[in-house]
Amino acid sequence: MYSIIVVPPPTTEDGRGPAGPVDRAQVRLAPGERLAFGRAVGADGLLIPHDGVSRRAGEITAQGAFWTLSNLSGHQTYVVENPEGAGEHIKVAPDRLDAPVPFEFSRIVLPAAGDLLPVEVWAPRHDYLRAEDGDDCLRAEDGTDGDPTAPAFSVDRTKRYFAVLAALCEPRLRGAPHAPLPTVDQVVERLRPTWPAASRTSVQWNIDYLAVKLRLKPGPETAEPGPRLNGKKESLVSLALRFDLVREDDLLVLSAPSRRVPR
Repeated sequence: MYSIIVVPPPTTEDGRGPAGPVDRAQVRLAPGERLAFGRAVGADGLLIPHDGVSRRAGEITAQGAFWTLSNLSGHQTYVVENPEGAGEHIKVAPDRLDAPVPFEFSRIVLPAAGDLLPVEVWAPRHDYLRAEDGDDCLRAEDGTDGDPTAPAFSVDRTKRYFAVLAALCEPRLRGAPHAPLPTVDQVVERLRPTWPAASRTSVQWNIDYLAVKLRLKPGPETAEPGPRLNGKKESLVSLALRFDLVREDDLLVLSAPSRRVPR
């Protein structure tokens, strides 16, 4: 069963990228299989005929539901981007072997004499724990039971605070990972179709509430005031995107009828 799909970089205008019948052809790897790539690899490798790419630049290894990258360049760092991760990426240093890549959709960026060559790697295979094996349900087969594990972050997607959080996350979820966050006034305008009574005061109140709810600040029940939280919106968006509290499909709350986002 194939678990990793590799898509070569496109042909460049000057012809220094992959050309001929292999251009953009997908290479499929089964678990345990390896794919070398570079300017001078064998017939079983991924040829990237660019004079800025090392003769043997690296190696991709399929590992079931994920893959590893070996950087065989002695001087150039490779970047592996998550195109869906709002700027999420990892760096693989020169000579690093078998660096694990956790992204389902990835883009290896190869710096090559002024060009940035993208090699896409997809890991569509998903392996999941069976429901009966988890600790959040009854396990009659071994006689153990107990209370379910409390969620790390409890959010209600029907509440207005979630719509505020979605509006804050929207620019980066729309494919602009380094976009500045919207101002409070911009959030108010974004929410007006679903929340006509939105105001600066109500939006700011929800932002403050989210900071407490997501444990960025202590709640009112504690006597500790906690440190002043600078960059509150940035902290909220960073946390929400990092732990998938808001996903792209959640942006529907910004266009849903107002009754979908009740008080």
